[in-house]
Amino acid sequence: MLTDTQKETNIRFFLFFIPVAYASYLFHEFGHWSVGEVLGNRMVYSLNYVWPKNGHYLREGQDLYVLIGGPAFSVLEAIVALLIIEGSRALYAYPFAFFPMFNRFFSLLFGGFSKQDEAKIAVLTNTGSYVVAILVLVILISIVIRCSFKLGIKPKTNAYILTASTACQVLVIGTYEFLKV
Repeated sequence: MLTDTQKETNIRFFLFFIPVAYASYLFHEFGHWSVGEVLGNRMVYSLNYVWPKNGHYLREGQDLYVLIGGPAFSVLEAIVALLIIEGSRALYAYPFAFFPMFNRFFSLLFGGFSKQDEAKIAVLTNTGSYVVAILVLVILISIVIRCSFKLGIKPKTNAYILTASTACQVLVIGTYEFLKV
């Protein structure tokens, strides 16, 4: 039986996924935005989409690098969380490792695979349709497994985290759709 303090900690931990979900989306998009800006493009930034302000990139081929920026920043976010967990076993770093993995998986599975960064990267690099997506997911899943092991998070707890992440994903997507109108 959980004590009141343990229950409060659990509730705080799961509620923490809400701001992490928004932060993860923004950080992923910041990856696209920053690469585009570094390449000299004036970029427009939103919660779930980044594009060149004038409607096209300055040079041919820049779209590939801008596309890579998003998944690269998602992986970077998870790696930083892993390093924090390795160094201090900070439980509240775990959502920053888990949500990027969940977000990429959810987006690839339910967001229309061909519309996702990894699929577009595969097309532009002439690699197999699923190669980039599998590579990104394997890296992110490996980080989550390592973090789970380091923190002693059991599969049952990760099932609850998966449920919380689904709710957060829907909340972020709903917010984006609401703000688009």
